[in-house]
Amino acid sequence: MPVSEKIIVRLTPEQRQTLQTFVRTGTREAALRRRAHILLKTDADGPHAWTDERIAEALDTTHMTVMRVRQQFAAEGLEATLHRKRPTGRQYRKLDGKQEAQLVALACSKAPEGRSRWTMVLLADKLVEMKVIESIDPATVWRTLKKTTLSLGSSSSGSSHPRPAPRS
Repeated sequence: MPVSEKIIVRLTPEQRQTLQTFVRTGTREAALRRRAHILLKTDADGPHAWTDERIAEALDTTHMTVMRVRQQFAAEGLEATLHRKRPTGRQYRKLDGKQEAQLVALACSKAPEGRSRWTMVLLADKLVEMKVIESIDPATVWRTLKKTTLSLGSSSSGSSHPRPAPRS
C-alpha cells in the first residue's frame, strides 16, 4: 500500500460523546475498545490529539493499526469503524461425517491396480467417481486425512502385525 498523507480525524461532539460512553460503559471486546480509544486520541479537535506512535505505544498496538482505524473512519464512518463486519468468505467443511468415513475407508482399502498406495489425487478422483461428492481438491483430502491417525506411508494397515507381548 503506498504511503499517503495522514488522515485527519475530526469528531463531532456527538461522536466524541458516543465514543467516551462506549469505552466507559458495558462489556466490549478489547479490539473494539482499542478502536474507540484510537479515534478519541486521534481527534484533531479533541483535548488529546496524540501522534500515531504515541497512541500505538499507549494502547499496545502498532502505528499501522492506528493508521488503518483513521482510514476506515474517514472512508466508512464511526459505526463501521467500531463494529467490524463478520467475514463473508467463511469456508465450511467440504465433507460431512459420512463422507469423511467413506474417504477413510477408501484410503484404508487396497490401492488401485498398478499402484502401491493411494495418492491424494487418486483418492479425490475416486470420491468423485463414486459420487460421494461432486468435486474435491486433493489438498482437502489431505487435510481431512491429516485429522485422523491414518498413515498412508506404509503398504500395511498395521493389522497383519502382531502386537508386542506385554512386559513383565
